[in-house]
Amino acid sequence: MREFGYERAFGVSEAVALLGSAPDARFLGGGTNLVDLMKAGVERPALLVDVRELPLDGVGFTGGGGLRIGATVTNSDLAAHPEVRRHHPALAQAVLAGASGQLRNMATVGGNLLQRTRCGYFTDISKPCNKRSPGSGCPAVDGEHHNHAILGASARCIATHPSDMAVALAAFDAVISYETADGPGELPMSEFYPPVGDTPHIETALPPGALITGVTLPPSPVAAHSRYRKVRERASYAFAIGSIAAALDVRDGVVREVRLALGAVASRPWRARAAEQALIGGPANAEAFAAAADAELAAAEPLPDNGYKVTLMRSLVVAVLTELTEEVSR
Repeated sequence: MREFGYERAFGVSEAVALLGSAPDARFLGGGTNLVDLMKAGVERPALLVDVRELPLDGVGFTGGGGLRIGATVTNSDLAAHPEVRRHHPALAQAVLAGASGQLRNMATVGGNLLQRTRCGYFTDISKPCNKRSPGSGCPAVDGEHHNHAILGASARCIATHPSDMAVALAAFDAVISYETADGPGELPMSEFYPPVGDTPHIETALPPGALITGVTLPPSPVAAHSRYRKVRERASYAFAIGSIAAALDVRDGVVREVRLALGAVASRPWRARAAEQALIGGPANAEAFAAAADAELAAAEPLPDNGYKVTLMRSLVVAVLTELTEEVSR
């Protein structure tokens, strides 16, 4: 591991200034991803700026009835917060599905959004990887790719985004707030993770030196009737091979509003807008849910060893939407 400096910041402006004071500096939250990557030699920061003491650890209502979540709120506190559980149950479920209890106690909301792929070629510095070393190649395309992307990938990178929390945030149109030396800014979740394209090493649209300060969830009555479902290769702590965040409003057997986001299928949380459009105003039944899933997955480009994800995601969409529909009719 490369030797590095360490500074603890107590104010947002101080943290941003410290990051700008040294080349190759990184913000440190819980460190549950960054420190592992430092040990592996993937990340080699010259300076860590500890932001855990910043006054960004609250959860509360916005003026319009949405929720504002501070960037240093731990995953455990987020999942346990009564307003999150009441108004966005899928978000609480996604966080609880995301890691072990010990990791959730350390991991922060801001850090969760910035965690990097768990692709084995990315984390092994002896292997080429366009995400880690642009232009070196993507060996996963012809190598081990059973848990890689089927949507929105490119020949340059087929890695998937690992966050469960981000999938739920994508379904609820979250907005990411940040601070730079030039002042504050915001990014909608739909723009926060750019398409992988020819630049897989550019993982977010944050400007250089930006510190995530919080996440805002706009008012969304349908979010109170939501669910997150994760499929993994073992029941205990593991990354998803497929997941879904869904919210549904059904009246008189007709879909009035629906939110769908898919996880572990792309380089970013995948908002299933084609499926949403297919469902609005139509019947709330298994046949319609399956047709909507097919509309979304028509764009899938699976490789030889991950084609199972198409069937898996179709089944997940039908199962979760059916369960939400049955809950409404009780």
